[in-house]
Amino acid sequence: MESIFHEKQEGSLCAQHCLNNLLQGEYFSPVELSSIAQQLDEEERMHMAEGGVQTEEYRTFLQQPSGNMDDSGFFSIQVISNALGVWGLEIVLFNSREYQQLLMDPIHEKAFICNYKEHWFTVRKLGQQWFNLNSLLTGPELISDTYLALFLAQLQQEGYSIFVIRGNLPECEADQILRIMRVEQQQRPKLIGEEEAQRMSAPHASDTTHTTEQPLLDEDEEELRKALALSRQDLQVEDEEADLRRAIQMSMQGSSDAGSSAPAGGSGEKQTLSAEELRRRRQAYFDRQQNAQDSSSSTGGGTDSGPKPTQ
Repeated sequence: MESIFHEKQEGSLCAQHCLNNLLQGEYFSPVELSSIAQQLDEEERMHMAEGGVQTEEYRTFLQQPSGNMDDSGFFSIQVISNALGVWGLEIVLFNSREYQQLLMDPIHEKAFICNYKEHWFTVRKLGQQWFNLNSLLTGPELISDTYLALFLAQLQQEGYSIFVIRGNLPECEADQILRIMRVEQQQRPKLIGEEEAQRMSAPHASDTTHTTEQPLLDEDEEELRKALALSRQDLQVEDEEADLRRAIQMSMQGSSDAGSSAPAGGSGEKQTLSAEELRRRRQAYFDRQQNAQDSSSSTGGGTDSGPKPTQ
């Protein structure tokens, strides 16, 4: 997918990203789109002036901010339409009567642009495959032919306006490559903010002092480490608190001895644990780990496998 051009979100310039991802190149800048918006503003002003420059309507119009752009980087559908017109492209509203009468299958189209409130993004076919080129994603998202119609329907239910792109898109490297080969996507891209949040929630490298020779943690210990990292952040959100408690319970299942296992059919372990109970179980887990290390050291049979986790 390296050949696919994908501009990621900067500020509120999603209209620029939408156009460039559609055209597969850096074709438009904020300056160029602003110029189109100013031209549209002037045309609207001249049209209002035809009714008389002394009218209340005209004076009110002059006092209003531009409807085609703002300081944040937002650009209107009129700006996008005019920008595409430079390339001989047109947009048709997907759910309009004009388009629905054509009874077209979406997979036979070339591209769509989608808008909700002030966010724009592109869905485009490259080669024989469809891709979601949303600038809020960390990379292009592959969309199967069978899922495309469902994806567009879901967007409509969420309030998106969808426009079909008509005309010949400019040639691009990604389209040429994907005509002769298909790609597979093992992992879907994440939202940019979601990726950053996960990086911030992960334990910092400076918090661990184990060497490369240290044995890797088993699955239960890794689950506990993740849970502890979350608990140190003093999170107040209920769903994140629930994730922490589930992780602690999972870690206890694998590390508890046979005598402490839950009785068959019992329902008490499924109840939500209190904060005090969580702390008690974590401490008990640490004590068992430390006792095992001390026992190993006293017999001279091994080395310390790592520092005692900080509570």
